[in-house]
Amino acid sequence: MRQLTLLHPISIPKDGTTMPATLTDALLDPALTRDPAGPRITWYDDATGERIELSAVTLANWAAKTANLLRDEIGIAPGDRVAVLLPAHWQTAAVLLGVWWAGAEAVLDADDTDVAAALVTADGLDSDAPEVVALSLHAFGLPVPDLPLGIVDYATAVRVHGDAFSPAGAGAALSGMSVAEIATAAADAAERSGLTAADRVLSSRTWSTADDLVESLLAPLVAGASLVQVAHPDPDRQERRVETEKVTRSLS
Repeated sequence: MRQLTLLHPISIPKDGTTMPATLTDALLDPALTRDPAGPRITWYDDATGERIELSAVTLANWAAKTANLLRDEIGIAPGDRVAVLLPAHWQTAAVLLGVWWAGAEAVLDADDTDVAAALVTADGLDSDAPEVVALSLHAFGLPVPDLPLGIVDYATAVRVHGDAFSPAGAGAALSGMSVAEIATAAADAAERSGLTAADRVLSSRTWSTADDLVESLLAPLVAGASLVQVAHPDPDRQERRVETEKVTRSLS
């Protein structure tokens, strides 16, 4: 995987503040302070008619549950590498934020096997990772049916974990880059796209590479914008969606 390119050098704040401990803190803390109840991610699947909307508070709760699951049940520690082999989906956003809150590095390449755990869909159960967590991505939270012994079902397991989390530090965040580097790359991407906290951003881009993820998910989040992510987009619904969701920008 090629390295992401930064437009600006990383500098340590000189005003007495420090960089956030984790990438999740960097992405969520401003929204939790400014607009905790407003929509942060609205997810559509035009193939099924699903629509799910998550506020910053709800997204943080899911991330915390995921981080607790990874730490307490899977044994993930800061500095570990965790494969996240999932499509662009609201649960994927929660999983990534949970991975980063746990201090782990998210790995998006299925061929990279140097990982402590893998989070996969039902198509990825043959992963060679030491620990495998399966996601059904079902609208009503149903488990993956007929899971082999030893594979954790995310929908079942995550429910019992707490919705608050205290991070204990972090290593690399994504593509071998640090929290500060990825946060800066996301801010650069937001600047290039002209995103602000006032924007409602429509996208059907994938999150399958580090570049995709920075441009399409992290940039809107770090800008404080609200993301409308559409799976299997139906062109006939887009014009109406722009109106009803009050979309101000689109990522093509």
